[in-house]
Amino acid sequence: MRLKSTFGRVAVIAYALLFTLGSTAVADASHGRECATPSIDRYQQWIASGEGATEPATGSILVPKGRHDHTAKIKFLADDWAVMVVWLGNEFEAQADLSDSRGFWMTYRATNDLHVQLRPAEFWSGGDKWVTKIPSTGGKLVKRFFSFKTKDWTYLPALGKPSYPLADALADARGLVFVGNTKNDLEFQSLKVDGYRPPCVY
Repeated sequence: MRLKSTFGRVAVIAYALLFTLGSTAVADASHGRECATPSIDRYQQWIASGEGATEPATGSILVPKGRHDHTAKIKFLADDWAVMVVWLGNEFEAQADLSDSRGFWMTYRATNDLHVQLRPAEFWSGGDKWVTKIPSTGGKLVKRFFSFKTKDWTYLPALGKPSYPLADALADARGLVFVGNTKNDLEFQSLKVDGYRPPCVY
């Protein structure tokens, strides 16, 4: 009886280990995959906000690229302020703590310079935000790293100086808001924030 009992315990343990390893393999295989609905690096919300003359004027700017992938395309149509938004948590109410992040990699093309604002949830509205420059690529597709170091961020006098430090924006980040006041033909193919993996919510 003791031998049978011991054998039974070993069998149960072996089965449990097999189940655990199998579950881990499935979890690892799914890590980094796109969401069930259109997304780029799991970011589902690439939005023309309706602020300024853009094409499209409002709504999602995601379009198919190949059979399974997507890219984000928008045009700023006038030499006046226009806005495009990425929600970091894939819904407006979500925030991301990027305090320990080094920055983000982005693969994009742009025919003119523009800026990206890091907008915190507490100070979402208004133009007085910390920004970093997104240089023109002359219309060519490039991959660049944008640091979250304080020295790499500034503000646009025309839009106002933020009343909070960059560290607060990083700790309470709701979205990346791309702004420009010149005509621009923009495409985004990849966005990866160091140390952050957005949740799929749709």
